[in-house]
Amino acid sequence: MATDSTREKILQAAGEQFANDGFAQATIRAICCKAGVNLAAANYYFGDKERLYIEAVKHARRLREKQAPLPNWTDSTPADQKLAQFVLTLLRRMLCEPGDPWQTRLIIREIMEPTKACEEMVQEAFQPLFQVLIDILRELMPETTPLHTLHHWALSVIGQCFYYRANEKILTMLIDGEELRQQFTVEKLSEHITDVILRGLGHLPPMRRLHPVASSRNTDDPV
Repeated sequence: MATDSTREKILQAAGEQFANDGFAQATIRAICCKAGVNLAAANYYFGDKERLYIEAVKHARRLREKQAPLPNWTDSTPADQKLAQFVLTLLRRMLCEPGDPWQTRLIIREIMEPTKACEEMVQEAFQPLFQVLIDILRELMPETTPLHTLHHWALSVIGQCFYYRANEKILTMLIDGEELRQQFTVEKLSEHITDVILRGLGHLPPMRRLHPVASSRNTDDPV
C-alpha cells in the first residue's frame, strides 16, 4: 500500500510540474520536493525523467477518463444519442470539467508538441476512442461509405471540440464574458456540435431562418 502511495505522489507532483513547466524545464529534484520523497524514489519507480514524463501523461489521461467516462451503451441505443454523448464526454475531458486543470493542460501540451508519450497515448487511448467514433458514424451513414469519408467526419467532430480548448484565450477576446459563461457550457457546445454533424449527415433538416423574411406585400391589402 505504501509503495503504491509513494508512486502515486510522484506521478501527481510530476504531472503538475510538467503541465506548468514542460518537459525541458521541469526537474526531478523539484518534482520529488513537491511529492515529499527523495530522489532515489523517483529513480526506483521510473528510472529516468523521460519515463517519468511518459507515465505522468498516462496518469493524467487515465484520471480524465475516470472523471469523464463514456456511457455504457446497449444495442438499442440510437446512434444520434451515442454521438451526442460521445461529444459531451470529449468536451468534458478537454475543457477540464470536472477535474484539476493540470491534467488536461499536460495532455494538450503533449498533443501540441508530441513526444514518445504521445505515441503511447495514441496507441493506448486515442486510437480505441477514435474507433468508437468511427463505429457511431458508420451507423449514421450509408453502408457503402468509404473509410476515408468516415475519417473526414470523425476528424470534423474532434476538430470542433478541440477548437474550444485550443482557442480559449481568443474566445475571451471575441465574445463577451457573460455570453461565454451562459451560452458556451460543455452541454450547449455538445448540443451545437452534434446538431451540426447530424444536419450535415442529413439526419436533421436544414436550419430554418431564425427570423422569417418579411413579405414585401402588405398583409392588410386585399388579395
